Amino acid sequence: MAIERFSPLNKIDGSTYVAVNVNAQDYRASAGTLLEYVNANSSTKDGKILQYAGPTSTGFTVPITDSSTSVWLVLTPSGTLAAGTITLPAVANCVDSQEILVSSSQTVTALTINANGGTVVGAPTTLTATAPFKLRFEPVLKTWYRVI
Repeated sequence: MAIERFSPLNKIDGSTYVAVNVNAQDYRASAGTLLEYVNANSSTKDGKILQYAGPTSTGFTVPITDSSTSVWLVLTPSGTLAAGTITLPAVANCVDSQEILVSSSQTVTALTINANGGTVVGAPTTLTATAPFKLRFEPVLKTWYRVI
């Protein structure tokens, strides 16, 4: 069946499947599997891994990719959310000057940064579309410092 004949879908969630073709063989993949692939294979021109998350309810937790690579996390919440948590990579996997850049299309009124074994100096407590932030890791003190 041609894709044009499928019914349109306006929202994708964890139970959504997408059609994929590998070596002329058709398969289905979950939206989560697709997101993992995009996150693992996307990067910005400055070498950051591009990670996406679209939380739909307050109280969300988004783990940053647990590696020594710098990450740009792009949050696209479904609307203004009262609370959420971003979990940084485990300190054991972090390296000198590693950066985490976080941008959001919506407001998260009460933001928590989980340092995952380290410390954060200057952690934001609110996130808005007009106020991205960047953290940089310092390994001797195992501390993330807010630089923007």
